[in-house]
Formats: sequence, structure tokens, C-alpha cells
Amino acid sequence: MLVAAIQMTSGADIADNLRAAERLIAAAAEQGAQLVLLPENFGLMALRAQDRIAAREPDGDGPQQAFLARMAQMHRLYLIGGSVPLACDDPARTNQTLLVHGPDGRRIARYDKIHLFRFTQGDEDYDEAKTIVAGRIPVTFTAPCGEVGLSICYDVRFPELYRALGDVALVVVPAAFTARTGEAHWEILLRARAIENQCYVLAAAQWGAHPGGRRTWGHSMLIDPWGAIVAAIAEGEGTAVGEIDQARINDVRRRLPALTHRMHNEETPRRG
Repeated sequence: MLVAAIQMTSGADIADNLRAAERLIAAAAEQGAQLVLLPENFGLMALRAQDRIAAREPDGDGPQQAFLARMAQMHRLYLIGGSVPLACDDPARTNQTLLVHGPDGRRIARYDKIHLFRFTQGDEDYDEAKTIVAGRIPVTFTAPCGEVGLSICYDVRFPELYRALGDVALVVVPAAFTARTGEAHWEILLRARAIENQCYVLAAAQWGAHPGGRRTWGHSMLIDPWGAIVAAIAEGEGTAVGEIDQARINDVRRRLPALTHRMHNEETPRRG
């Protein structure tokens, strides 16, 4: 199964961002991709938190959700929208929601971001919990390549989430990693998640300069179960396309059966 990670430089205009995403999805489909991953905030990298709140959509209705359904059906592929701001009970916050649409355009999975980014250094100060409600439930869905585990950006720093996903062939990580944290940690974390779970990791990232002076790292990629980079795009907009090979997964797990050597869940640390 061919999969594609799309790299974008989204801005503050939703219509412009969706036009760019449409062009990149079409390019991925032309290369044969059957599953396409858009980055976090593909539809809106807002200048102010209030702009993001204003753009939140009711669950099941809104321009970004309609766009995902239409593109998935048009190109007959699995389309994963890295995140859409969906309404929640708190009028001052949103859910940061990943949505999966199947080849018929219907939504088949929803994942709300569990881990919310907090980082302060110099003139950078981020605290997603101020405007986002944290999710609680790990989510997977079934694709032709096998089970696909869902996560968003900052989640990649928490390996216990990926263990909770169970036996997956592929994990997706749509992101808007800052340039500072991305340069230091992005590739290392992605390769670690692939190696320890012996599965593929597909990461689609924002890249470049965005409203308000924020800069993101890019470097979208597909990594195999051995930790090797199969396909990548460092800078600029574009697509990284590669194959999910079940035989490769089976071979890695046969030669190095690390997943069978894990501690039993009932074993707890001794104290004292």
C-alpha cells in the first residue's frame, strides 16, 4: 500500500489553505497513494487564539470537514486530516481533532489530541491547554495495510500512547513542530516510535513561516520498522510517498522479536 505525507505552509486564510491542500492531495493521488496524511492545522495556522476559536466547526459540519469528505471520495483514498478545530462544551476552547475519511468519503475515525504542547524559551511561549481540551482515548482504524494508529504532534513524545495502540502496521503523526524543537528532536522521536513498536511511522508536518512569526520545522517522512527513512521532504511544500510492506514488518519482528519480550502488564515496580 502506497501512503503519502503532505507538507504544507498553512496560513490564516482557510480557503487558501484548502486550495493548497487540494493540489497536494491530487499530486499524491497521481503518484498512486492510497492513504494520504495532511499535517496538523492544515486548514488554519491562526494569527491569534481567538481566530482559531472563531473557526471551530460543529462535529459533522463545516468547510474543513466537507473538504476532507469530498477529497477522499474524489480520489478514492483514505484521507487523514491532521487536525480540525471542533467545537466542545467550553466556548473558550476547542478539540484538536484528527479525522479519517474512507474512499467513499464517509468518516471512519476520530481522534482528539491527548497531549497538549507546552514550551517556553526566549520569545517562544506556547500553551495549548489554554485553548484546547485534551482528548482521552487512543484510536486506531483498519486500512488495507493493517491497523493504523492515530496521534498528533506533541503526542510523539509519549511512548506509552503508542504501546496502548496495540499491534499496528502504521502510526501517523501529523504535526506543526516548532523549528526549535523540531531541529532538536523531531526525527529522533519519530524513528524511536518506529523502532520500539516495529511498525511504519508516517509524519506530515507544517514547514516555514506562519502568521505571528511562528516557524515550523517540516521534514515530513515515512520511516520503516527498522528505523530507516523510506521517503522524506525536508523543506517546502510537497509530498513524501512510500510503501507500507507487511513482509518488512514481519521480517523485522521475526529477526528481533522485541515485542514478545515486553514485561507483562500485571508486573509493577517494587517500592521501598
